[in-house]
Amino acid sequence: MREDKKVIAISALCVILLLGVGLVYTGSYQSIPPFQDNTITIGVFSDSYWGTPNGYSYRILEDAIQVFQERHPGVQVEYVSGIMKEDYSEWLAGRLLAGKAPDLFFVLSEDFNDLAEVGALKDLSPLVEGDRDFQEGQFYSSAYEYGKYHGIPYSLPYECAPKLMFVNKSILAEEGLEIPKEDWDWEEFYEICQKATKDTDGNGVVDQFGVVGYGWQEAFESNGIKLFDQRGKECFLSDDKAEASLQFIEKLQGLNCGYSTTNQDFDQGNVVFKPMLFSEYRAYKPYPLTVKKYSNFEWGCIPMPSGPEGDNISTLETLCIAMNKDTRHVADAWELMKTLTCNPQIQSEIFRYSEGVSVLKEVTESDKTLQQLIEGSVDSRSLNLETLSNAVEHAVVAPRFRDYDDAIAEVDKAVEDIIEAQPNIRMGQIIWNRRINKFLE
Repeated sequence: MREDKKVIAISALCVILLLGVGLVYTGSYQSIPPFQDNTITIGVFSDSYWGTPNGYSYRILEDAIQVFQERHPGVQVEYVSGIMKEDYSEWLAGRLLAGKAPDLFFVLSEDFNDLAEVGALKDLSPLVEGDRDFQEGQFYSSAYEYGKYHGIPYSLPYECAPKLMFVNKSILAEEGLEIPKEDWDWEEFYEICQKATKDTDGNGVVDQFGVVGYGWQEAFESNGIKLFDQRGKECFLSDDKAEASLQFIEKLQGLNCGYSTTNQDFDQGNVVFKPMLFSEYRAYKPYPLTVKKYSNFEWGCIPMPSGPEGDNISTLETLCIAMNKDTRHVADAWELMKTLTCNPQIQSEIFRYSEGVSVLKEVTESDKTLQQLIEGSVDSRSLNLETLSNAVEHAVVAPRFRDYDDAIAEVDKAVEDIIEAQPNIRMGQIIWNRRINKFLE
């Protein structure tokens, strides 16, 4: 009997030891007090994503942390302050290489493809599919798609800004021209630019212009051009729609008699149209030293003009939040991600403490949002929330592949050469399409 008890005790001890080894090996011991680490870390930069002065860089994050911790007592959230946006990419890369990256981190648009490609971001598909409270439809579809890589969600959108066409309404009034409707097209765009481009003081030099900053990307987007396949293995620069877009850009440039319009020309009230991110528009309005640039004319915003094969659309710039693939706090990190991106209370603060646009439809389309924008010195006569909402919802989502920015730089060179140096646009397209395809290989 005594021997039986001894065998049972030894067997129980062996089981306990095996369980202990298993917990240590898998890291599961960290979920058992007193080993549990209840601190989530988040990577963030200190200045505005939109490149403008902002005294509230951590305000939204800190408010989100407070909301999260009230719902998850015992879980702490920490972040490192003082990292400037220009240094953030290098800082994050260093932390990832050292295996010390935060559980969550904001992802700059220029870093997303590389981070997803090298496997630094956690695939959120199981969390999205297993969470009954999470609804993809609450986001603007384009903003949500922005956080995917090859169709897999690796991040959630936090704030965004669509590109719109900003209009000097004062010039239009002086020229007896109407501000275009929201469904305007290239033909109307060109006609207005043609009528507005002139020598206003009679000295023989053109000093009023139609547009600044409208290039091949805006033309391609609004003419329904798919420039690359989703994997970044093939370029479609030789497409017929691309030829029409290049011809249109060449035609627009011809109005200026060789003069290249600048942002300063627009600032001085001498240009009718300028494509601009909505965040830039918002940033100009509240700051007295900057808004003086535009105090001599009235201006507003409308969608981009549509090409013959496209629509009144443009790109969307989006700041996303991703999860570290190696985080040990998946469940809590996911809840914090949702607090930052899905909580209407937190998302509404973007219109008060940032220059972007909320990624939630119900927030951006609310009366409260319009009031916040008006209080922030945005003229209600120049802003239509439906226009803003439609611009976000229907924005172009660029294909996601590594070295995308380098591929775009190649197209930049191609367009400049085709328009300025090639005697035949079509032949130039064919030549450069081959070169870019070799680059993509």
